[in-house]
Amino acid sequence: MSQRAIRIVVVRNEQGLHMRPADMFVQRAAQFESEITVSKEGHRINAKSIMDVLTLAAVKGTELEIEAVGSDAESALEELAKLVEGQFATDKTVEN
Repeated sequence: MSQRAIRIVVVRNEQGLHMRPADMFVQRAAQFESEITVSKEGHRINAKSIMDVLTLAAVKGTELEIEAVGSDAESALEELAKLVEGQFATDKTVEN
Protein backbone atom coordinates (compact mmCIF):
# COMPACT_ATOMS: atom_id res chain seq x y z
CA MET A 1 0.00 0.00 0.00
CA SER A 2 1.35 3.39 -1.01
CA GLN A 3 1.59 6.23 1.49
CA ARG A 4 1.86 9.94 0.79
CA ALA A 5 3.48 12.32 3.23
CA ILE A 6 4.48 15.98 3.09
CA ARG A 7 6.64 17.98 5.45
CA ILE A 8 7.87 21.58 5.48
CA VAL A 9 11.46 22.09 6.64
CA VAL A 10 13.69 25.13 6.95
CA VAL A 11 17.35 25.02 5.90
CA ARG A 12 19.33 25.86 9.04
CA ASN A 13 22.84 25.18 7.75
CA GLU A 14 24.90 28.41 7.62
CA GLN A 15 26.07 27.76 4.06
CA GLY A 16 22.68 26.52 2.88
CA LEU A 17 22.21 23.45 0.73
CA HIS A 18 25.60 23.61 -1.01
CA MET A 19 27.42 20.61 -2.52
CA ARG A 20 28.27 18.59 0.61
CA PRO A 21 24.86 18.84 2.34
CA ALA A 22 23.09 18.38 -0.99
CA ASP A 23 25.07 15.18 -1.54
CA MET A 24 24.19 13.98 1.96
CA PHE A 25 20.52 14.72 1.28
CA VAL A 26 20.51 12.87 -2.06
CA GLN A 27 22.32 9.85 -0.60
CA ARG A 28 19.81 9.65 2.26
CA ALA A 29 16.85 10.04 -0.12
CA ALA A 30 18.23 7.26 -2.34
CA GLN A 31 17.98 4.81 0.58
CA PHE A 32 14.19 4.87 0.33
CA GLU A 33 11.92 3.21 -2.20
CA SER A 34 9.45 6.11 -2.18
CA GLU A 35 9.42 8.73 -4.89
CA ILE A 36 10.65 11.88 -3.14
CA THR A 37 10.36 15.43 -4.41
CA VAL A 38 11.38 18.78 -2.95
CA SER A 39 9.66 22.06 -3.76
CA LYS A 40 10.86 25.62 -3.28
CA GLU A 41 8.62 28.50 -4.35
CA GLY A 42 6.82 26.33 -6.91
CA HIS A 43 10.03 24.77 -8.31
CA ARG A 44 9.71 20.99 -7.83
CA ILE A 45 12.68 18.62 -8.17
CA ASN A 46 13.64 14.96 -7.75
CA ALA A 47 15.27 14.57 -4.31
CA LYS A 48 17.40 11.69 -5.57
CA SER A 49 19.22 13.84 -8.17
CA ILE A 50 22.21 15.90 -7.01
CA MET A 51 21.91 18.22 -10.01
CA ASP A 52 18.22 18.83 -9.29
CA VAL A 53 18.86 19.50 -5.58
CA LEU A 54 21.61 22.00 -6.38
CA THR A 55 19.25 23.92 -8.71
CA LEU A 56 17.16 24.83 -5.66
CA ALA A 57 19.91 27.23 -4.53
CA ALA A 58 18.53 26.86 -0.99
CA VAL A 59 20.29 29.29 1.35
CA LYS A 60 19.96 29.41 5.12
CA GLY A 61 16.35 30.16 6.05
CA THR A 62 14.87 28.69 2.85
CA GLU A 63 11.61 26.84 3.37
CA LEU A 64 11.39 23.55 1.49
CA GLU A 65 8.45 21.21 1.05
CA ILE A 66 9.46 17.56 0.95
CA GLU A 67 6.94 15.07 -0.41
CA ALA A 68 7.29 11.30 -0.45
CA VAL A 69 4.99 8.78 -2.08
CA GLY A 70 5.52 5.08 -1.48
CA SER A 71 5.59 2.33 1.09
CA ASP A 72 8.25 4.05 3.24
CA ALA A 73 7.10 7.66 2.76
CA GLU A 74 6.78 8.50 6.48
CA SER A 75 10.22 7.06 7.29
CA ALA A 76 11.78 8.92 4.38
CA LEU A 77 10.36 12.26 5.50
CA GLU A 78 11.38 11.67 9.10
CA GLU A 79 15.00 10.98 8.11
CA LEU A 80 15.27 13.81 5.58
CA ALA A 81 13.68 16.35 7.93
CA LYS A 82 16.11 15.35 10.69
CA LEU A 83 19.01 15.80 8.29
CA VAL A 84 17.94 19.28 7.14
CA GLU A 85 16.86 20.55 10.55
CA GLY A 86 19.98 19.10 12.17
CA GLN A 87 22.08 21.29 9.89
CA PHE A 88 23.43 18.20 8.13
CA ALA A 89 25.40 17.23 11.21
CA THR A 90 27.40 14.05 10.94
CA ASP A 91 28.95 11.94 13.64
CA LYS A 92 31.50 14.11 15.37
CA THR A 93 35.09 12.99 15.11
CA VAL A 94 37.93 14.21 17.28
CA GLU A 95 40.28 16.49 15.40
CA ASN A 96 43.85 16.95 16.56
